[in-house]
Amino acid sequence: MSVQWLYRIVPVRPGMVDTITPDEQSAVAAHFGYLVDLRNRGVLILAGRTQEADPFGIVIFEADDEDAARGIAEADPAVAAGVFAMTLHPYAVAVARPGFDLPG
Repeated sequence: MSVQWLYRIVPVRPGMVDTITPDEQSAVAAHFGYLVDLRNRGVLILAGRTQEADPFGIVIFEADDEDAARGIAEADPAVAAGVFAMTLHPYAVAVARPGFDLPG
């Protein structure tokens, strides 16, 4: 049975959003593609980032257990490249708009 997880990501370099390097840009583009792929495979619930000077992002998704969830989070290209630091958390959506299926 899949359960929900959240991974939180933050840029490892302060000011990255305003002064992104070509290597960081490449990792972030691959990160976005990875999230789209997770969505297309029905794994991703939502993803996004705060719109502030020192942003953080969240990715909420489904996985069978912590090992599988950690594998998904660590496979994120920007995490794997060391552009984003990641923390993993068990998560449960409690309230959602119509059309979102909450677990049992």
